[in-house]
Amino acid sequence: MMRTLPLEAATLRALVTRRRTVLLVLLAALPVLIALLGRIAGGAGDAEDLLGGSVVGVCLPLIALVFGVSALGAELEDGTAVYFLVKPIPRWRIVLAKAAVAGGLTLALVLPATIVAGLIGRVSVADTVAFAVAVIGGGLAYTSLFVALSVLTTRALVLGLAYVLVWEGILSGLLEGSLFLSIREATLAVAVEVSGSRFLDRSALDAPTALLVLGAAILGGLALATVRLMDHEFKGGD
Repeated sequence: MMRTLPLEAATLRALVTRRRTVLLVLLAALPVLIALLGRIAGGAGDAEDLLGGSVVGVCLPLIALVFGVSALGAELEDGTAVYFLVKPIPRWRIVLAKAAVAGGLTLALVLPATIVAGLIGRVSVADTVAFAVAVIGGGLAYTSLFVALSVLTTRALVLGLAYVLVWEGILSGLLEGSLFLSIREATLAVAVEVSGSRFLDRSALDAPTALLVLGAAILGGLALATVRLMDHEFKGGD
């Protein structure tokens, strides 16, 4: 009789498909390519444009979105989630495992890209390390949020894209009072605090608020997904 894979291992196997992996590796390589082109052109390293723009602004949220939505939402949508929902596993344990694997895969792609792009792009070591630290918090916050979103709706990918591209990409930059609703802004604020240099052209969140935003996204996302997953179980039994 074939032994059932542990929840984390099963999630990892489901997420690491050939097509998805190739596409996300190419996306993660974008900052490195930009840094390489800048190096060839002889430009000086710019932490905000290279790491703040291409890594935190593009790669991190999009990679987290794909992994976060797929980790649990895809199984709920196609019905395969029933195989672990019928087992005596606490719902918080399921959500935590899914979010942990999605977050780990996100960081496995984005962290090396951050460091390599910073080194190639001649960004200072302090700023590169600061962004690497900030990416850890931002990556976990994004994936927790997107896992929760995938439990709430079948349109999680569309809504996640709207959050990343419209809200964080356009509206939060225009409405400064709404910066506390942006994981991107919180991640940048952490990078500023760790680096100790003001490399951003505009004001960002202060460090305590940024940490509060990231913590709220992580814990709130996990809690919301757990509650909704419990409700999903009752619906399945009707």
